Amino acid sequence: MENQAFMPRIGQQAPEFTAVTTQGMVNFPKDYEGKWVIFFSHPADFTPVCTSEFMTFASMEPQFNAANCELLGLSVDGLYSHIAWLRTIKEKIEYKGMKDIEVNFPLIEDISMEVSKKYGMIMEGESTTKAVRAVFFVDPKGTIRTIIYYPLSIGRNFDEIYRALLALQTADAFDVALPADWRPGEDVIVPTAGSCGVAKERMESEEELDCKDWFFCTKKLDKDLVLNTILKK
Repeated sequence: MENQAFMPRIGQQAPEFTAVTTQGMVNFPKDYEGKWVIFFSHPADFTPVCTSEFMTFASMEPQFNAANCELLGLSVDGLYSHIAWLRTIKEKIEYKGMKDIEVNFPLIEDISMEVSKKYGMIMEGESTTKAVRAVFFVDPKGTIRTIIYYPLSIGRNFDEIYRALLALQTADAFDVALPADWRPGEDVIVPTAGSCGVAKERMESEEELDCKDWFFCTKKLDKDLVLNTILKK
């Protein structure tokens, strides 16, 4: 039981920690109050899948920042390994047209695996010495809102990570639910009616709802309204 990984759950407060990073000390989540955070782990420095992921994250960082979101990475390697690897990425690696990529977001040193274990990032079925590809979406109040886990062998889908971030913010801002594969500009789902009376009113309402049945109603939500609400100008 001592070595078992306990993963935080959606809706819980993100476990607190203080750590050394490539950008100085980080006190999480306190340092990020008022911002969303994508907190993610990777197995090891100087590995090809992780390199492709870090280049992608770094190239997309302005998009995340515009959505009031910071990036925070972690692996169980040491600080000097992190620095050497990130320097190599900038100086030598080209991938999918990306080159001269500088990683400016913090990368946590976690040699002791203390933080990794707090977040259930060490999976014995994968490895006892490397963190899997975990992604935690932490909201401005320090609450975990979404968790995505990938095995060591598979790189993450970054379009989905960004889409999920926008979806979470849209659901919060407009009090709606979002259907499969939703993207800004597409119809959103009106929360299910909580009583027979509300369901009947909804079916007979002149409000611009598209109700397939009492439990399945959608409505338009303008793309520009969504983006102007959740993205910095």
